[in-house]
Amino acid sequence: MPQPEGAELDAIRAKRDELHEKYVKPLDSRGGSPTRGVHHIALICKDVEETIKFYQEFLGFPLVELVENRDYRGSSHFFFDLGNKNLLGFFDFPGHDHPAFMETIGAVQHLALSISPARFDEIKAKLDDGGIEYLGPDRGVEDSLYIRDPNGVGIEFYREELGEFEGTTLIK
Repeated sequence: MPQPEGAELDAIRAKRDELHEKYVKPLDSRGGSPTRGVHHIALICKDVEETIKFYQEFLGFPLVELVENRDYRGSSHFFFDLGNKNLLGFFDFPGHDHPAFMETIGAVQHLALSISPARFDEIKAKLDDGGIEYLGPDRGVEDSLYIRDPNGVGIEFYREELGEFEGTTLIK
């Protein structure tokens, strides 16, 4: 997709700076979040077994539950342990013809998963050995590897501590 340039780009950056100044409070003056955190993120998959093989067998996230979806007969609802008591959930909807992934409003652009430097190196080697395409560490983002799962979901393996972004603490 074409990226903005010139006066258009300047206006976008000025608006972002204005929003930052207006809404981002200093770390020491923010209140806490009204929730305990993410229980699970629920995504849609095209093939349950393919998704399990990718997340559990290839990436190493333990499958912790696999049940029938309470809202749609025959549909599976299953969860992977992402660490730190965070779950990644999937549904399938047999009989529905879902379009392929596309980057659009309301879609998940990517999930960024915090990993250690050692795990970052392991994943990069595993992707290289498996012939799986990824982006990074490049594009000026040396601490990230981006892949797509079998469903088109973007996954970022981010060599950064939880609550931090580019070395800046965002959350205490």
